[in-house]
Amino acid sequence: MAQPDDMLDDEDYPAYTMGRAAEITGASPDFLRRLDEAKLITPFRSAGGHRRYSRYQLRLAARAREMVGRGTALEAACRIIILEDQLEDARRHHESYQRRRHADAA
Repeated sequence: MAQPDDMLDDEDYPAYTMGRAAEITGASPDFLRRLDEAKLITPFRSAGGHRRYSRYQLRLAARAREMVGRGTALEAACRIIILEDQLEDARRHHESYQRRRHADAA
């Protein structure tokens, strides 16, 4: 079982309530709910059904708030962020593959 310090270091651990998430990101709770509806972030639910957010989700929400604040439509901002996230993941996988390939060739 993970220790509390390990969980708080995990960027995917749902440590933040909706109120705290809104405060950290500068977004309203309604905006965070709209991000869930747009499928950008899906908050975890506590045993009582309350939304809980991870640091990773807060970064996505802050990016969306920034883009929407500059005039990008919410749906477009969410799609852009999802695509950026997928591209970064693909880059990490490619770099890992390249390192393994070079190590195997050596």
